[in-house]
Amino acid sequence: MATRKLWYGLSIVLMIASLTLLFTRGLNFAIDFTGGVSAQASFPVAADLSAVRARLAAAGFHDAVVEYVGSSRQIAVRLPPEPGLKVDQLRARVDAALKAANPGVSGLSLSVVGPQVGSQLETSAMWALAGTLALIFMYIAWRFHTWRLSLGAILAVMHDPILVLGFFAATQMSFNLNVVAAVLAVIGYSLNDTVVVFDRIRERFEGNRRLAPEVVLDQAINQTLSRTIMTKVVTSIVVVALLVLGGPVLRGFSAALLIGILAGTYSSIYISSSIALQCGLTAEHIFPTVRKTAADHLP
Repeated sequence: MATRKLWYGLSIVLMIASLTLLFTRGLNFAIDFTGGVSAQASFPVAADLSAVRARLAAAGFHDAVVEYVGSSRQIAVRLPPEPGLKVDQLRARVDAALKAANPGVSGLSLSVVGPQVGSQLETSAMWALAGTLALIFMYIAWRFHTWRLSLGAILAVMHDPILVLGFFAATQMSFNLNVVAAVLAVIGYSLNDTVVVFDRIRERFEGNRRLAPEVVLDQAINQTLSRTIMTKVVTSIVVVALLVLGGPVLRGFSAALLIGILAGTYSSIYISSSIALQCGLTAEHIFPTVRKTAADHLP
């Protein structure tokens, strides 16, 4: 806690940089949000996804997303919008590209997805995020009897996804529904660590209510530090394996998780508890009966 102002400064710089990138460069939205072309096809043998992507790129369809659907013989293809082409023209070009990868391709189905779906997703996501933050604030305030810890948890929860979004704005990696799922997982993961630290803070205050709040918070964080580090290291090993071996389909998902894990570890240690301390957290706020009992014995 003695160095919390240094970490405040670092977080402020990172968040300002992330927000600046979001407003200036923006996110590279995938067709889940912008609309585009969706197609499915069947292969006589297991499809070579790399070869399919190469053939689509050669046909002029760049940034194509190709993945298995159900089995290795069924594939789904998602392409960016092609406003200058009609559906029949798109079907012919996609069919030719797939047959160049394997002449036995059959059952091609193709549809054009409009941007209205993306607009609905954006609105729903904003309402869901606002409702989630409100419920988190009320739950922590009710569980720990103080808004100070709630404020620290909310700021930490907002801190992590902002840094993830800033990373995607800086790198211009494709932002699709998989990345949205990763951001939501990051929020839950970070909040879980924060609540564990808060539980230990309450236990330390209950054991000795005369200790200085700075000492209590330092002790609580140190006692949960080994658990936090071991959990995050093991999770990071899996996420790095997905990032390296998962291919382009899982690259955005695993990158978002990895950045979120690092940011969540940092925020649960240096942000959530520090904000509560900065707001004047004491044992009386977590155990309000202490104040009432002391007042009852005054002459």
